[in-house]
Amino acid sequence: MEEKDNLICYKNGLRDGVPIMLGYFAVALSVGIVARNTGLNVLQATISSAMLNASAGQFAAYTLISTWAGFAECVVMMFVVNSRYLLMSCALSQKFKADEPLINRLVVAYFITDEFFGLSVVQKPYLNPYYTFGLITVASPAWTLGTTVGVVMGNVLPASVVSALGVSLFGMFLAIIIPPARKDKVIRLLVVVSMAASFALARVSCVSSGMRIIILTIVIAAVAAFLFPLKEETI
Repeated sequence: MEEKDNLICYKNGLRDGVPIMLGYFAVALSVGIVARNTGLNVLQATISSAMLNASAGQFAAYTLISTWAGFAECVVMMFVVNSRYLLMSCALSQKFKADEPLINRLVVAYFITDEFFGLSVVQKPYLNPYYTFGLITVASPAWTLGTTVGVVMGNVLPASVVSALGVSLFGMFLAIIIPPARKDKVIRLLVVVSMAASFALARVSCVSSGMRIIILTIVIAAVAAFLFPLKEETI
């Protein structure tokens, strides 16, 4: 009976992962082009995409690489940008059965993304890890493949087309920021403050761009959490 349930959950994950797969491939094309413009070859970009599984994290990493940031800066930045996955993993750990094997928990934690988390956390009454395994099976390879294709496209397409495609990732971030900023004046204020602070710090400080991003991310997030805490019922 347990094996049958696992198979059903796995098939459901495969089905629900198809839309994620399509979205991952499309976005990963832009990530691959950014990686190519940074100077990474096909193998390097493919390995980084397979190991990181995070668009924001990869974009930050490629930005730091392009500025010749130090190893310590890259490590700290990856921790800051991807720290939300720690919270997601903690939340999902409460969804497993108490006797769920450690290896299943580790696999889910390693591959967790915003999309995988969103679909996995709403499973009732508990999360069967084979559902998330199904999501991972169909969607994660699309992210890696899309990155690889993006690097190849960047090597064969005209420079003008590559430049145009390279800004699509910025468009994705704008699409993420603008809707909540329109609804919440606090987020709107923080976006403006972040842009102004980044511009000012770049002009008056000799701090590297990588360290500047780290400092602003931590400071602005901490100040915002202190001045504008969410009420418990809205979390």
